[in-house]
Amino acid sequence: MNAPLPSAVFKAYDIRGTVPGQINEPFAHRLGLALAAQARREGVRSLAVGYDGRLSSRGLAHAVKTGLHAGGIDTVDLGLAHTPLVYYAAHRDGSGSGVAITGSHNPPDYNGFKMMMAGRTLHGDEIQALRQAMDGIEAPVGTIPGLSVATDLMDAYIREIAGHVRLARPMRIAIDCGNGVGGVAAARLFRALGCTVDEQYCEVDGLFPNHHPDPADPANLQDLIAHLRDTDCELGLAFDGDADRLGVVTRSGQIVWPDRQMILFARDILQRQPGASIIFDVKCSRHLGRAVREAGGTPLMSQTGHSLIKARLAETGAPLAGEMSGHIFFKERWYGFDDGLYAGARLLEILSRGDDPSRVLESLPQGLSTPELKLPMAEGEPHAFIHRLQSEGRFPGATDLVTIDGVRAEYPDGFGLARASNTTPVVVLRFEGDTPEALARIQDEFRAAFAELLPGRTLPF
Repeated sequence: MNAPLPSAVFKAYDIRGTVPGQINEPFAHRLGLALAAQARREGVRSLAVGYDGRLSSRGLAHAVKTGLHAGGIDTVDLGLAHTPLVYYAAHRDGSGSGVAITGSHNPPDYNGFKMMMAGRTLHGDEIQALRQAMDGIEAPVGTIPGLSVATDLMDAYIREIAGHVRLARPMRIAIDCGNGVGGVAAARLFRALGCTVDEQYCEVDGLFPNHHPDPADPANLQDLIAHLRDTDCELGLAFDGDADRLGVVTRSGQIVWPDRQMILFARDILQRQPGASIIFDVKCSRHLGRAVREAGGTPLMSQTGHSLIKARLAETGAPLAGEMSGHIFFKERWYGFDDGLYAGARLLEILSRGDDPSRVLESLPQGLSTPELKLPMAEGEPHAFIHRLQSEGRFPGATDLVTIDGVRAEYPDGFGLARASNTTPVVVLRFEGDTPEALARIQDEFRAAFAELLPGRTLPF
């Protein structure tokens, strides 16, 4: 009899949990069997499989593959690979199907699975359906086992990017992979583009001995900032644990958050596709929507979540989408999946046209804003609280309330956001204002709204 499945690991966008308590090789084998059954129903014959540098990833990858094979599905075995290479393989072989074994930016004792099937990223109800399928699943009787084909697509991936992303001049950059799996590809790619590359923490190490592989946290960018200060590098690029997200720092140490990066990308693309839609999530700055309009585009605000953004991208045919966490999706000249390395290449292509990349980046519009603030709660509590905030919360100074994902209160001089995380039991908050006074006033309104619904709770702002 199969062991009970831990329900907490089936997230909104992927499967993720601790190893071996929640996720282990028997779990991965059952997942492989369930994915094989779904693949057979959808006429998919093979899945690409790659894994990150965590200590548990290779064993989990092997277990997933044995489950897929037992279910009659072939695998394209990429071995140690950053998540975008798995997406690339899935698009390249036409199946649109794959599994990346990765814990992304989570601590070393976490791992998980990001999954594509027939051209779409599995999320929401489809992940819950996998959970149901895994209960009591057994290998089908009489099925011809699938085969594994080891395939090295790294050269093809780098060659394809370097074939259409062209820098106007050579650049010297610094990169920080945080000992994540991006280290297998990043320096190779940027050197192929003609860059001189200073490498920081590009040796893959699943224990992440130098700093956490998450460029969304300013603390993890401090070594890169120090390196830029002490060298003549023009720019710093940082990547998360599986290299599907990008962080950027300038020579003066300014962190250019993804919503500001998106302004630069949108302006560039809208020159070639005037009037196109640009998609961004609810956490992004108001300045992004304004910049898209000014450049002749149509801004579309979306729910947060890389799977949800990808689905919206497919629905609308937009050439570009992105979210504040650093997932950026290029459909123009690329395949529409999130790839931190590719985003870095497109950034360098734009910046190489001038002689001072830092000046270009630092001149992008911005307000005064907070980083993501997190209010921890019990499992299941954040979504219940946000539902109450949507129906009962009072924001008297707001000109508009956007409720597609939490509550985003818009003001003439800023915004405030509260939404339930779909990956951890926290309420995520972010605030932006044109002035310190506006920022403080908006936060005060949110404090008052929270105090009515959560009296006595200590808030992170």
